Order: sequence, then structure tokens, then C-alpha cells
Amino acid sequence: SVSLFPADVVRRALDFKSQGTQCYKDKKYREAIGKYHRALLEIKGLCRVLGDPDAGSNPPTSFLPTISRSSPLTDEQKGAMENAELECYNSLAACLLQMELVNYERVKEYCLKVLLKEGKNFKALYRSGVAYYHLGDFQKALHYLKESHKQEPSDTNVIRYIQLTEMKIRRNAQREKKEAA
Repeated sequence: SVSLFPADVVRRALDFKSQGTQCYKDKKYREAIGKYHRALLEIKGLCRVLGDPDAGSNPPTSFLPTISRSSPLTDEQKGAMENAELECYNSLAACLLQMELVNYERVKEYCLKVLLKEGKNFKALYRSGVAYYHLGDFQKALHYLKESHKQEPSDTNVIRYIQLTEMKIRRNAQREKKEAA
């Protein structure tokens, strides 16, 4: 039987997360996705055990507000869980972008979860921009790409995507002008 002692759950969640990171490094993206999902399930389970009524809901509410003051976790453990949750979502987005058929809707969803907590997270901003670009929402794409550009002005991937997005916006504007004429 699996231990539900919070400290054990924390340890399991962190184990799954680091296994995911290793799989990602080894370019085993499918396996990595599985490990990150397992880590998130442990975190979700921990929220449920510690008394969050929404923890079973889908999509799960985020970790931090769910842990009550009286919880048996130390502040360090809470911090570790919150960071692990954000890292899992960010890494899941990274894995999905490596797949042959990318689910950009899901990439966007995971990145926005990270940005709710860390609005200046460079990777989440950049990946949100990429997802919105491929979903055809070029204004939103440009917003996120420019925000990520502020964080890392020399990143060539960001610059390339900003150029692609601006080109799409210009083309669409020209097309609309022609249609209106």
C-alpha cells in the first residue's frame, strides 16, 4: 500500500519530477510526460489529503492556496511542492512541443498555469507565444513573445517568432484591406 504521510508524498512527487527531467534529457518525451503527470497526481493527492475540497476537480486547482495553515507540511515542503508543480507544468509544455503532433491548446493551458503564479517566467511566456502563434491568435502570440523578449532580449528563438508573428499580422491586415476594397 502507498503511504499517504505527507512527507512521503512530497518525496514521491519530487522523485517522479526528477525522473521526468532525466527522461526529458534522454529525449524520451513520452516517458517524461508520464513521470510529470505522476508527480502532479501525487501533488493533487496531497492537496486532497490536506483538506482541499477542489483538489479532485478537473482541472485541479493550484497547490499553494489549498494547503491549510494547520497542515503538517513545513514551509520548506510547501515551497518544494509549489515549485515542483510549476516545473512539472513548464516541463510538460516543453515535452509536448517536442512531439510529432503538437497539442498547442494543451501547451497554452500548461503555460498559463505557470504564468498565473510566475508572471515573468521566461519559458512559459515564450512557449505561450509559440502556442498562440500556432493556434492562429497572432495578437496574443505577439503579447507573450514580447513579454518573453523583455526577459531575454538576446534569445534568437524569441526574435525569430516575433518576426514570424509580425509578418502574419501584416499579411492579415493586407488581406483585409484587399477584401474591403
